[in-house]
Amino acid sequence: MLHLLYILAFTILAFIAVGNLIRNLIMFSFDRDRSYPARYSSMANQGNYPYVASRKGLTPHPELLDSSGNLIKEPLLVMRSINVDDARQQLDALYESSPGHKRESQEEG
Repeated sequence: MLHLLYILAFTILAFIAVGNLIRNLIMFSFDRDRSYPARYSSMANQGNYPYVASRKGLTPHPELLDSSGNLIKEPLLVMRSINVDDARQQLDALYESSPGHKRESQEEG
Protein backbone atom coordinates (compact mmCIF):
# COMPACT_ATOMS: atom_id res chain seq x y z
CA MET A 1 0.00 0.00 0.00
CA LEU A 2 2.86 2.35 0.84
CA HIS A 3 4.41 1.71 -2.56
CA LEU A 4 1.24 2.83 -4.29
CA LEU A 5 1.21 5.99 -2.20
CA TYR A 6 4.81 6.78 -3.24
CA ILE A 7 4.00 6.11 -6.90
CA LEU A 8 0.95 8.36 -6.70
CA ALA A 9 2.87 11.16 -4.95
CA PHE A 10 5.76 11.12 -7.43
CA THR A 11 3.35 10.94 -10.37
CA ILE A 12 1.59 14.06 -9.12
CA LEU A 13 4.95 15.80 -8.62
CA ALA A 14 6.04 14.79 -12.12
CA PHE A 15 2.85 16.24 -13.65
CA ILE A 16 3.35 19.47 -11.71
CA ALA A 17 6.99 19.70 -12.86
CA VAL A 18 6.16 19.02 -16.51
CA GLY A 19 3.28 21.51 -16.41
CA ASN A 20 5.57 24.13 -14.91
CA LEU A 21 8.19 23.42 -17.58
CA ILE A 22 5.66 23.83 -20.40
CA ARG A 23 4.29 27.03 -18.88
CA ASN A 24 7.81 28.49 -18.57
CA LEU A 25 8.67 27.58 -22.16
CA ILE A 26 5.52 29.30 -23.40
CA MET A 27 6.23 32.41 -21.33
CA PHE A 28 9.83 32.54 -22.60
CA SER A 29 8.67 32.25 -26.18
CA PHE A 30 6.26 35.17 -25.66
CA ASP A 31 9.05 37.19 -24.06
CA ARG A 32 11.40 36.46 -26.96
CA ASP A 33 8.86 37.73 -29.48
CA ARG A 34 8.44 41.00 -27.61
CA SER A 35 10.24 43.92 -29.23
CA TYR A 36 12.29 46.29 -27.12
CA PRO A 37 12.98 49.96 -27.83
CA ALA A 38 15.92 50.57 -30.15
CA ARG A 39 17.81 52.72 -27.65
CA TYR A 40 18.27 49.80 -25.25
CA SER A 41 19.62 47.42 -27.86
CA SER A 42 22.01 50.04 -29.29
CA MET A 43 23.27 50.96 -25.82
CA ALA A 44 23.86 47.29 -24.98
CA ASN A 45 25.84 46.84 -28.20
CA GLN A 46 28.03 49.84 -27.39
CA GLY A 47 28.87 48.48 -23.94
CA ASN A 48 26.90 51.06 -21.98
CA TYR A 49 24.74 50.02 -19.10
CA PRO A 50 21.06 50.63 -19.89
CA TYR A 51 19.96 49.06 -16.61
CA VAL A 52 21.72 51.77 -14.60
CA ALA A 53 19.54 54.70 -15.61
CA SER A 54 17.22 53.46 -18.32
CA ARG A 55 14.54 56.03 -17.57
CA LYS A 56 14.92 59.75 -17.20
CA GLY A 57 14.90 60.96 -13.63
CA LEU A 58 16.30 57.76 -12.13
CA THR A 59 19.73 57.81 -10.56
CA PRO A 60 22.01 54.78 -10.67
CA HIS A 61 22.80 52.79 -7.57
CA PRO A 62 25.55 54.44 -5.48
CA GLU A 63 27.80 51.38 -5.71
CA LEU A 64 27.97 51.84 -9.49
CA LEU A 65 29.38 55.38 -9.11
CA ASP A 66 32.89 56.48 -8.24
CA SER A 67 33.71 59.22 -5.73
CA SER A 68 33.08 62.00 -8.28
CA GLY A 69 29.68 60.60 -9.31
CA ASN A 70 30.72 59.13 -12.67
CA LEU A 71 29.62 55.67 -13.78
CA ILE A 72 32.20 52.95 -13.11
CA LYS A 73 33.26 51.16 -16.31
CA GLU A 74 35.51 48.56 -14.68
CA PRO A 75 34.77 45.26 -12.95
CA LEU A 76 33.29 45.64 -9.49
CA LEU A 77 34.86 42.47 -8.12
CA VAL A 78 38.58 41.90 -8.38
CA MET A 79 39.92 38.71 -6.90
CA ARG A 80 43.52 37.86 -6.33
CA SER A 81 44.85 34.45 -5.53
CA ILE A 82 46.70 33.84 -2.30
CA ASN A 83 48.14 30.67 -0.92
CA VAL A 84 46.63 28.70 1.94
CA ASP A 85 49.16 29.85 4.53
CA ASP A 86 48.47 33.54 3.88
CA ALA A 87 44.73 32.94 4.05
CA ARG A 88 45.15 31.04 7.34
CA GLN A 89 47.22 33.88 8.83
CA GLN A 90 44.63 36.48 7.82
CA LEU A 91 41.80 34.40 9.27
CA ASP A 92 43.72 33.84 12.51
CA ALA A 93 44.42 37.57 12.79
CA LEU A 94 40.73 38.37 12.27
CA TYR A 95 39.73 35.78 14.86
CA GLU A 96 42.19 37.03 17.44
CA SER A 97 41.15 40.65 16.94
CA SER A 98 37.43 39.88 17.28
CA PRO A 99 35.72 41.20 20.42
CA GLY A 100 34.40 37.79 21.49
CA HIS A 101 37.80 36.10 21.38
CA LYS A 102 39.18 35.22 24.82
CA ARG A 103 42.94 35.19 25.20
CA GLU A 104 44.68 32.06 26.52
CA SER A 105 46.06 34.04 29.45
CA GLN A 106 42.53 35.06 30.47
CA GLU A 107 41.29 31.47 30.31
CA GLU A 108 44.09 30.14 32.54
CA GLY A 109 43.72 32.83 35.22
